[in-house]
Amino acid sequence: MARAHEPSSGAGEASASFDLVLAGERVLVDGAFAPAEIGVIDGRIARIAGPGAGLRAAHRRRLADDEVLVPGLVDTHVHVNEPGRTDWEGFETATRAAAAGGVTTIVDMPLNSIPATTSVAALTVKRARASGRVFVDVGFWGGIVPGNEPDLLPLAAEGVFGFKCFLVDSGVPEFPPVSADEMERAMAVVAGAGSGADPLVIVHAEDAAVIDAAPHPHSREYADFLASRPDAAEGAAIAAVIEAARRTGARAHILHLSSAASLDAIARARAEGVRLTVETCPHYLALTAEEVPAGAAAFKCCPPIRGAANRDALWRALEEGVIDTVVSDHSPAPAAVKFAGDGDFAVAWGGIASLQLGLAVVWTEARRRGIRLERVVEWMAAAPARLVGLDGKGAIVEGADADLVVVAPDEAFTVDAAALRHRHPITPYDGRELVGAVRATYLAGREVDGSVARGRLLRAARSENGAGDDA
Repeated sequence: MARAHEPSSGAGEASASFDLVLAGERVLVDGAFAPAEIGVIDGRIARIAGPGAGLRAAHRRRLADDEVLVPGLVDTHVHVNEPGRTDWEGFETATRAAAAGGVTTIVDMPLNSIPATTSVAALTVKRARASGRVFVDVGFWGGIVPGNEPDLLPLAAEGVFGFKCFLVDSGVPEFPPVSADEMERAMAVVAGAGSGADPLVIVHAEDAAVIDAAPHPHSREYADFLASRPDAAEGAAIAAVIEAARRTGARAHILHLSSAASLDAIARARAEGVRLTVETCPHYLALTAEEVPAGAAAFKCCPPIRGAANRDALWRALEEGVIDTVVSDHSPAPAAVKFAGDGDFAVAWGGIASLQLGLAVVWTEARRRGIRLERVVEWMAAAPARLVGLDGKGAIVEGADADLVVVAPDEAFTVDAAALRHRHPITPYDGRELVGAVRATYLAGREVDGSVARGRLLRAARSENGAGDDA
């Protein structure tokens, strides 16, 4: 069998029959674009052949001159909100939007659904609601809340990819925050699981005491909201996560890093052997505090979008490997919730809707900075897949899932919020010109058309064999 970095010559392969063949001059294999033909059988990549191999298939697509083929993106930070708040989003709309944006795998957060995913019973309810209704593959995070330490190992055994906690008010009463001590006790439980289990503890890292001490005026001015969520709140919480991970040996992950002020502490901890990974989000890489208009609640998120110099530092940290992944933190809400208070940032719901736009948002800014598309795909596909142990995702290699995306990287388009697949036409990118149009998304070798839900419900495998699924 030809290896991914050694495309076969095609000798004797043209007569083989594949379910699908995708061929083009720019196929992302082993971190570089090169001519290749991709043969798919039974939902997996069965052959990577050199140009002109002439692989035969029931369905064959030749990429246009302006198209590239990349692996499906893996978004490990999505709030689907079903059940309980399905009017906010839902599995059908979220996964259609994901596919339209080139995302073929999502991992759903344990809130803002009701019940929150803090027990096996709640996970069972969520899986039942998702079954048969997802257009991409979907995994699930469990939650850490006060008093549910006995639920963590059973949830791990049921295949959640790890456990989320908040060190500050989450915004919904059914998912209360934990103290630093409670977080550390949960880390100790997870770290001591044994039997090959090594789930992540993922943390919304803002310190409640720092935020409580900050001013919280009712205001339409973004600067006032920004002052209510200072860099120091992230810094104090990240320091607590680092110390808890150092003492317990748990794998810890910092969610949606917005503050560059903590990058040095993160780099030092990693150099000292603390098992720490970090993500950031498209909105922190593309938007700046200086551009947020008064009363523009579509830009509100927690932690907040900060200044332009901070944004530049996050990009440097990505390029240097201090930040590992870029994921959406897609957290939508109906207009009545998102725009509550008529532009008062203290009242409006904090969350950015961007699941369908993440690739284009990040690529537009990366290209402006001279960063190659290959690196963007690494941050948004391969690295998130590695983070959660999805060995068959995030790269075009033989034996991997045939989750593939056809992208026109130079095609410009203007975002029309009303045309997005998200449930609500709300996004801070409305009217923004982006580049990088997704022209087709394939899940397990079949094009996603938004009419037939073929996604699988994934379970984290607690062994060297990778993740499994419910199908």
